[in-house]
Amino acid sequence: MSNLILFEEKHVRRAWDKVSEKWWFAIVDVISILTGSPNPQVYWRVMKKRLRDEGNQTVTNCNALKMTAADGRQRLTDVADTEQLLRLIQSIPSPKAEPFKLWLAQVGYERLEEIENPELAARRTRDIYRQKGYSEEWIEKRMRGIAIRDELTDEWKKRGVREQREYAILTAEISKATFGMTPAEYKDFKALASPTENLRDHMTDLELIFTMLGEASTTEIARKKKALGFPANKHAAQVGGTIAGNARRELELESGTEVSTRANYKQLPEAKAKAMRKGERSE
Repeated sequence: MSNLILFEEKHVRRAWDKVSEKWWFAIVDVISILTGSPNPQVYWRVMKKRLRDEGNQTVTNCNALKMTAADGRQRLTDVADTEQLLRLIQSIPSPKAEPFKLWLAQVGYERLEEIENPELAARRTRDIYRQKGYSEEWIEKRMRGIAIRDELTDEWKKRGVREQREYAILTAEISKATFGMTPAEYKDFKALASPTENLRDHMTDLELIFTMLGEASTTEIARKKKALGFPANKHAAQVGGTIAGNARRELELESGTEVSTRANYKQLPEAKAKAMRKGERSE
């Protein structure tokens, strides 16, 4: 999947990679916007050589993807993910890059604060959810879910599971056993158009609870069974997800209501407005 985003009324080409679950951006497009260079390809070539001579690993790790050029043809162009792009922006001497540099400095400072005091990170996350309109009850479950997820990934790391791709596969196994859908299928079910949208931020209280149950069960099983390597942890993920899936089905049988719902965060403001209007009418 590839498309364009607007940046100061100029286009930046980008492509979504399903494997890494990242957006990749055309570096020359960003350079063109920030520098105003008449030939961003040459600017990037010179900049890349300078950074490489300085031992900059960001340049070394940049990939190339085929993207639609100005002439309409598919041509290979250097791309960077969000993290790489932000690091490259720091090396561009341009007034237009200054807001990004100031923002990165602020983010870096806040991150150092959070390392010193982890409670700050949780407090800021809560504040963000409040600003978006989530209820306090939902926020409590979401925060607990984050803690359980962190505990699970820490356990996987100890047990020889490689990050990113294997984490994604194991997460999909838990989700499929819990809800009968992988995270990608669940996003489609909830009609979440953007691949970068966080599925859990669109879950109801019950969906969060069963997600937590599946991941907490997987952590406990992997720990007790001393699972080592990907195959053993995949089995633990399937068993942990099945425990949550069985509990979900039992609740659905007794309540007569399915846990998985197409409701998502996009509908929250509308639902909140309806509730307020209903309250006003009842007074």
